[in-house]
Amino acid sequence: MKFMKPLAIGATAALMLAPAAHAEFGATLKTIQDRGSLSCTGHNGSFPGMAEVDDKGSWIGFDIDLCRALATAIFGAFEGHLTIQPTSWAQRWPSLQSGELDIVIKSSGWTMSRDTDTSLQFSRPYMMAGINYATHADNGSVKVADLDGGTMCVQAGTTYERYAVEHAQANDYTMEVVPFETTEASKAAFLSGRCDAYMDWDLQLAVMRATAVDDPESIKILPDVLSAEPLGFVMRQGDDQWVDVSNWLMSILLLADEAGVTSENVDEMKANPPTPAVGTMLGVTPGVGTRIGLSDDWAYNVIKQLGNYNEIWERNMGQGSAYKLERGVNGLIRDGGILHSLVLD
Repeated sequence: MKFMKPLAIGATAALMLAPAAHAEFGATLKTIQDRGSLSCTGHNGSFPGMAEVDDKGSWIGFDIDLCRALATAIFGAFEGHLTIQPTSWAQRWPSLQSGELDIVIKSSGWTMSRDTDTSLQFSRPYMMAGINYATHADNGSVKVADLDGGTMCVQAGTTYERYAVEHAQANDYTMEVVPFETTEASKAAFLSGRCDAYMDWDLQLAVMRATAVDDPESIKILPDVLSAEPLGFVMRQGDDQWVDVSNWLMSILLLADEAGVTSENVDEMKANPPTPAVGTMLGVTPGVGTRIGLSDDWAYNVIKQLGNYNEIWERNMGQGSAYKLERGVNGLIRDGGILHSLVLD
């Protein structure tokens, strides 16, 4: 595993203030293919469910599996063709603009300033980081409005206070906000029973539930989504082909999810495609790869080795993980979520 050297503070600041690097059409994919490996983001520590190192020293997590899927799309397999670079939140943009990273897949929200001021390009969102409440299961609440008149622990000075006030006003209930100086203090106060509710990204609530209490069932994550931030792949501006590769990778994972194509049945589906779109996706009908500079079996290889979107979710954040997080807003549209594939014609 290759570890990157941390940039000095002065170097980081200079990169952030310097004109952003631009990539030419097709240059990123060619550079990766010539090098023989994809350079993708890890985390400089642990970000449970998304990027962490297990007790065997191996990288795991949703973002890590997306890095693996992208490397597999390019090379047919990720083993030997993927370098995970441990990267801090502050280092991700300088490392991308310097070329040390080919792409940032690191729970990064799509904002206007990032899209314009730093000349970055984002893929279509691969996940919505939903902001939810957790509460104590024994109070019987099934929705946020059931907490009417209760208290919420929150870190002072964060956007969470605004989310809480706006949601309460819009849904005609009241909650007393109890601010704390740090996240750790507000979380500890909630777990001790001082507050009725605690607000965070649903994944972090699931991590808290799985790791901070003896009985995870004693903490309930309420289904109401108070706000959400779209997470996308992040690339240097200018290389539209590289953006196409990222967008169609995400679409294929979702199309396979919609069509019921899994790592276990993909060979059967390829031998006898149930729909024209599945036949195109799996390379039976030519074109899915050549249009974006890849081989026509790239999607088959990704699904065979990594699975579809739901398989990646369940393995890292859902029932196959310690966190048992339901997909919720990240479900397919037909299941009440917001995710859908693009049209594969």
